[in-house]
Amino acid sequence: MEKENYGSEQIQILEGLEAVRKRPGMYIGSTNERGLHHLVYEIVDNSVDEALAGFCKEITVTIEKDNSIRVIDDGRGIPVDIKEGYGISALEIVYTKLHAGGKFGGGGYKVSGGLHGVGSSVVNALSKKLEVSVYRNGKIYYQEYEKGNPKERVKVIGECDKEKTGTEVHFYPDETIFETVEFNYNILKTRFKETAFLTKGLKIILIDERNDKKEIFYYEGGIKEFIEYINKGKNPIYKEIFYCEGKKENVYVEIAMQHNESYQEIIYSFVNNINTPEGGTHLTGFKNSLTKVINDYAREKKILKDNEENLVGEDIREGLTAIISVKVEEPQFEGQTKQKLGNSEVQFIVQTVFGENLKYFLEQNPKVAKIICEKSVLARRAREAARKARDLTRRKSALEGGGLPGKLVDCSERDASKCEIFIVEGDSALGPAKEGRNSKYQAVMPLRGKILNVEKANEHKMYNNEEITGMITAFGTGIKNDFDIKKLRYDKIIIMTDADVDGAHIATLMLTFLYRFLPELIKQGHVYIAQPPLFKVQKGKNMMYAYTEEERDKYIENFGGKATVTRFKGLGEMDTEELAETTMDPESRILLKVNMNENAVSELDLTFTTLMGDEVEPRRVFIEQNAKYVKNLDI
Repeated sequence: MEKENYGSEQIQILEGLEAVRKRPGMYIGSTNERGLHHLVYEIVDNSVDEALAGFCKEITVTIEKDNSIRVIDDGRGIPVDIKEGYGISALEIVYTKLHAGGKFGGGGYKVSGGLHGVGSSVVNALSKKLEVSVYRNGKIYYQEYEKGNPKERVKVIGECDKEKTGTEVHFYPDETIFETVEFNYNILKTRFKETAFLTKGLKIILIDERNDKKEIFYYEGGIKEFIEYINKGKNPIYKEIFYCEGKKENVYVEIAMQHNESYQEIIYSFVNNINTPEGGTHLTGFKNSLTKVINDYAREKKILKDNEENLVGEDIREGLTAIISVKVEEPQFEGQTKQKLGNSEVQFIVQTVFGENLKYFLEQNPKVAKIICEKSVLARRAREAARKARDLTRRKSALEGGGLPGKLVDCSERDASKCEIFIVEGDSALGPAKEGRNSKYQAVMPLRGKILNVEKANEHKMYNNEEITGMITAFGTGIKNDFDIKKLRYDKIIIMTDADVDGAHIATLMLTFLYRFLPELIKQGHVYIAQPPLFKVQKGKNMMYAYTEEERDKYIENFGGKATVTRFKGLGEMDTEELAETTMDPESRILLKVNMNENAVSELDLTFTTLMGDEVEPRRVFIEQNAKYVKNLDI
């Protein structure tokens, strides 16, 4: 065989923005819907940086009818003067050169979310067309680009009021690069609502010209209002929301928190308005300080007796909703994803600022302090009971042999990457599912009735629930501190319930349990929802399965109107062959993958609390507002 010619001519040098167009995923993560929306965040984050620097009060984001995006701010306007050594405008450099901007020690910004200086130029590279207008010095400066290349130099196209400053960016994502160029209003809404909460006094206006929608996000109370919003429907156990802010060694710290009656701990941490889902030194500082100050207070006030052990952080944080937001001049993030803060000095600064303020708050609010301490003591008792129940569950599993629950119908394959488990509703569905599966790689586990609603129960109750402990054992990963994704026994966990109200409720209970206790399974793409058909349309030997009423009507029409229609009320009504063909066979089934949008965690938490929490009124309002989006729901 002739050897392939491999010399210097095979080495590609991608200059400037050509590299971005060739490998977009390296710069925005992906070219799917998530990457598309990332373009908007990059441009808006530049405007937010102006707000953080104290020069911008209002940002307007418009989704135009043609799915282009227009972002207007009232900041200082991108500099337009000629950059020394380059012979072109600073504006053109910002939009055509990677790693260029006012965020690299030139005094443009003290703190910034857009750290790598690639935002504007990457958006430009991935747009078929981009226009920038800058309002400065009483003039309107303009430049247009195609696929990252300027069509001409920056020029003055008009005059404006001398007091008017700001930047207007209008871009058209390149459909040859993205899987979709259809913007999702709700994804942008969630992001900008969160941004407005984190930047008190900043007004963000979101307009959708495709269907005449407009919303304004403005929160004078900042993260204090954010806590109120997240705790909606959660029954706070004291009225006051703790809030503090402080600055030390050029690190600005802002913290708000409040406990509620739930058993869930919800803490969001941010650095320069960037969500850090993996935490970091700012979160560690907060947790250390909270544990120390509460223990010291409980000892001093004799709420903890001399012979009692200290409360652990987990006890104090039960039912806590907290926001930690820090602004750091030169943040060091661990990994490209900016998911964890690494600056060691920030831990001590947060501990100091938060600790001093919390101590003062407890002294000034003794009733609140007592409520927090007493809830923490109760949480400790529940934790100890949960530990005993967990140990008992482990011992029981070991005694039963193999550690797997008896009702699990397992598969023979031992390579987890090839295996899947169907969680089915009730014994009636177990029969056809067991018979219709491929026993080599498909396992089946029935749920007897509705599982425990973990949103309203503590961990102790959870470990006493046979259905939940059975699933934990079957999945193999353990939960919380014991969790290990490498021990997952099935690559796909498929929730398979009836297409009715009870089925939807069971699926929601399952998702609530997974989201609260095994979120990594969702994050890493292991959770799916099966889509059984609603109808079988048959005429003679011809037969079609319909998943919607529209599909059913279309098939009836295709069959000339004379067709027999069977409505499947439940999985148990299907025979083995029907269930296998429509819902279990990888060749012909429809599966919905459950995704977790990490840019919308606060909305996710609120949705689960609203749907599964104690408060009836927020649930009623949520259902009224969202009923129109629900398909195929039998009531």
